[in-house]
Amino acid sequence: MRLRLRAFALLSLFMPMTVAWSAPVETYRVVRTYPHDPQAFTQGLLFANGHLYESTGENGQSTLRMVNLETGRAEQQVPVAAQYFAEGLSTWGSTLVQLTWQSHTAFVYDRFSFRQLRTMSYPWEGWGLTSDGHSLILSDGTATLHFLDPETMKERRHVEVKDRGKPVTELNELEYIKGQIWANVWHSDRIARISPATGKVLGWIDLAGLLPADQKSSPEAVLNGIAYDASKDRLFVTGKLWPKLFEIKVVPIQKPKK
Repeated sequence: MRLRLRAFALLSLFMPMTVAWSAPVETYRVVRTYPHDPQAFTQGLLFANGHLYESTGENGQSTLRMVNLETGRAEQQVPVAAQYFAEGLSTWGSTLVQLTWQSHTAFVYDRFSFRQLRTMSYPWEGWGLTSDGHSLILSDGTATLHFLDPETMKERRHVEVKDRGKPVTELNELEYIKGQIWANVWHSDRIARISPATGKVLGWIDLAGLLPADQKSSPEAVLNGIAYDASKDRLFVTGKLWPKLFEIKVVPIQKPKK
């Protein structure tokens, strides 16, 4: 995602990290596969009122989109000015709030017309964004999640995300699901399920193998994008530059029989 860290991404292909997790780990079952724009550098993903919305990144290529789930095509789209690198996306009432990476600027759009209504500022890097219905929740690439006033982006409180007492850093795209914060961990195949009250990791979802390696166009084609359709209890995930979007069910890991 970030150009200055591409070298790390390449290096990580040859130096996989092994981490001991204390929170329980679950896996997935694919329910259905949908097309996804392979040129979309997915930074934010959400499902609201029957529509899939997506924020895509890269300077000069960033967009806000309403995407047809069945075709993967943008039914409505506006570009973001070239000086901005768009990031996370959340709904707030009848608006959409879109972060930018290092510009400390959030754009507020009318959700129906995509007309930009105003901008807001914040002091951190912008990575992921979601809402619990009371606050916007922002990730900044560290282990900290910031709970913000949706009208001003002023911080109300924050939590540090930890597993086994150790900070979990590089938290990226966020989604609020059934009272928990779900977070992609950059350059990881795992999603963390986080307590919004304490920051404790309640569990991990291992999505390794969801998109085969031979379908990934670059080292930056990493898992990033969680959207939940609460009305139909559907969970969607995708990644940056992925040609597919998946509806999945989270399931326990099957232990081998003795």
